[in-house]
Amino acid sequence: MRILVTRPQPDADAFAALLAARGVTPVVEPLLTVRIVADGPPDGSGAQAVLLTSANGARALARACGGALTAGLAALPAWAVGAATAAAARDAGFAAVHDADGDAAALAAAIRRALAPADGPLLHVRAHHVAGDLSGALAASGFEVRPAVLYRTEGATALSPRLQADLRAGTLDGVTLFSPRTARAFASLLVAAGLADRARDLTAFCLSAAVADAAGELPWRDRRTAAVPRSEALLDLVAGQAAPGERLQGVEQ
Repeated sequence: MRILVTRPQPDADAFAALLAARGVTPVVEPLLTVRIVADGPPDGSGAQAVLLTSANGARALARACGGALTAGLAALPAWAVGAATAAAARDAGFAAVHDADGDAAALAAAIRRALAPADGPLLHVRAHHVAGDLSGALAASGFEVRPAVLYRTEGATALSPRLQADLRAGTLDGVTLFSPRTARAFASLLVAAGLADRARDLTAFCLSAAVADAAGELPWRDRRTAAVPRSEALLDLVAGQAAPGERLQGVEQ
């Protein structure tokens, strides 16, 4: 079974290695590239916590600080959306890391339960484009959320000739989609290449319902969504569909 991995690096290679360990052949083609835009660390003075909604954010924060967090930032508790982001936060240098084990809604709920607006603002490390409205959800509960825009994600302008050849030959079984933006990018690039009909050969493995919705306009052979919005659940979904080497037998939607 050959599965396209569209995540930005370095997460694409990490997920590809996990797929390979489960008997799935990965084909890596990131559709987004992460660019650091900060020229120094954000101001964390007065903040009671740092919010991290992606592993890229944790890595961007460390890079903005010159490779290692400033003492002031490292001393703050980090609240991460899920396990991968929590691991990246620890790698960046945070000593106290809380894992919301879900999505932005789960992170907002965890913060409401554990923190109080009166204890200070929340520093949200983020990209220019974000999925969901974490800041708005927390502001509605009385929290002050300071955005720290440290990076941006740039989309690919075309599918590579190699990937286009694979799609024309029908040698791919599916594609993993981790965000609504990536799903929309893949659909747009497929249409631009004149290969939208090739989606009939593919199963879209989506991290969440929002991702599945964003991928919905293509004529997929099948669309499947992870049980929970975590990379481990998506890995289980992909690896559980067919024995190594089998073609997937999906249903047309």
